[in-house]
Amino acid sequence: MFKHILIATDGSDASTRAADQAIGLAAQLGSKVLVLCVEPPTPAFVYIAEAIQGADALPAATAKRTQGCLSDVCAKAQAAGVPFSSQTVIDSRPYCEIVSIAAREHCDLIVMGSHGTRGLDRLLLGSETHKVLLSTDISVLVCH
Repeated sequence: MFKHILIATDGSDASTRAADQAIGLAAQLGSKVLVLCVEPPTPAFVYIAEAIQGADALPAATAKRTQGCLSDVCAKAQAAGVPFSSQTVIDSRPYCEIVSIAAREHCDLIVMGSHGTRGLDRLLLGSETHKVLLSTDISVLVCH
């Protein structure tokens, strides 16, 4: 059924639950997974402020958090015996990268968590999961 599953993760509780579901599904189906973390770019003013202070802690902290997200999911895949690869991408529109990479890597399922925003928050902030759903013809599994 599904041979190559993209797991989009940001380290949140929702994406962790989605990753667990995806790994369980991949193990049952004999699929491989691609673990993807899309980080927004660091705003220029942050670099300027850190240069003035003589520090560079934020980019290092972001890289460490991203690597932690990926390694946690990859460790779960490895423990379940699921073949995996991982990528980190920097983009201000995560849904674009998720859709693009899923197509380029020939994934046949995208698994994402949903934070469950509703009402005005959803209208103003949008939902990356909703944008992915509207932007791809690849099957998407949304986990809460």
